[in-house]
Amino acid sequence: MSSKRDYYDILGVSKNATAEEIKKAYRKKAIEYHPDKNPGDKQAEEHFKEAAEAYDVLSNSEKKTRYDQFGHAGMHAGGFGGHAGEWSMDDIFSNFGDIFEGMGFSGFSSFGSRSGRSRHVARGSDIRIRVKLNLKEIASGADKKFKISKQVGCTACKGTGAKDGTAIQACNTCKGSGMVTQVINTMLGRMQSTSPCNACRGTGKTITTPCPACHGDGAVSKQEEVSFRIPPGMVHGMQLSISGKGNAPKQGGINGDLLVLIEEEPHEELQRDGTDLIYTLFISISQAALGTMAEIPTVDGKVKIKIEAGTQPGRVLRLRGKGIPEPNSRHSGDLLVHINVWIPTKLDKEEQKTLEKLGGGENFKPKPSKEDKNFFERMRKMFGQ
Repeated sequence: MSSKRDYYDILGVSKNATAEEIKKAYRKKAIEYHPDKNPGDKQAEEHFKEAAEAYDVLSNSEKKTRYDQFGHAGMHAGGFGGHAGEWSMDDIFSNFGDIFEGMGFSGFSSFGSRSGRSRHVARGSDIRIRVKLNLKEIASGADKKFKISKQVGCTACKGTGAKDGTAIQACNTCKGSGMVTQVINTMLGRMQSTSPCNACRGTGKTITTPCPACHGDGAVSKQEEVSFRIPPGMVHGMQLSISGKGNAPKQGGINGDLLVLIEEEPHEELQRDGTDLIYTLFISISQAALGTMAEIPTVDGKVKIKIEAGTQPGRVLRLRGKGIPEPNSRHSGDLLVHINVWIPTKLDKEEQKTLEKLGGGENFKPKPSKEDKNFFERMRKMFGQ
């Protein structure tokens, strides 16, 4: 499809829909566009995958929160969304097979299988790691490299779990089909249910002689170095998914994912507010009255800015584009410099006399403009409260 539609529109639910309502809506779409009901219909297949992608996100509370906050852009940046649309039909049935129980369908597509039914595809478990990023890495993105302990496919048996990779025979329970069918008598009549075979985990095969290297598991523990790129604009708590870098499943299948949880290290001088950065600049009374040049920290180093004469406390200067990039966008936030005039708490006699003398001058008498009086309103608008 040319562009992504809203996930709520795809399933026909509101943003306040409960988990049960979301599941029910997906089930309805899955029945409507199921490949067994629409053989050879490519458009129905695309709608089927689109609905699976929407359900994958909206049925997961963490993914749903990210989507509600940032839309599709935030999902891609976080490694959350867009995944289901890239799955094969087997992957969708493998992950959401329980949805299809009792529909009258097999729960597995006829795509890609000579026998007319695709076998269950095992999937390895995900691996979760935490990565700390400083503000500069968040602004620019970062290349990371980690050594992780994981399950990898056994090279001796090529992940089959069978000695020499050949000591395999057809499963006696399902006769090699990978599926078992049950017929249940109910008040509504006889109902047929088809599900993956438990004896062979849907593979249709059993091992006659286990591989001595992996003891029949098809996977062994190993330290592996993983490299990946973290895109700019990440947010504390966001999760990045590295496809296929998780654990290998037992006796073959698809690897799980590597889930990278982002932790943001606080900056000594800058505070983050979404894509904007905030810096508080303290200046003296004389600098505020006479004007000055000030050095401001940014994620890329120091910059100098001009403080105009007569600058009032609470004024906010905006440095365009000096904030954090938005995920999957060329736009960046701003650096907001909050001016705070430092009032001395202790004065010697000479300083006190000088200020008393200046305080009697006409220009030192407060003459606030209408804009000055609306200071708090300006602050509220500035920070979007």
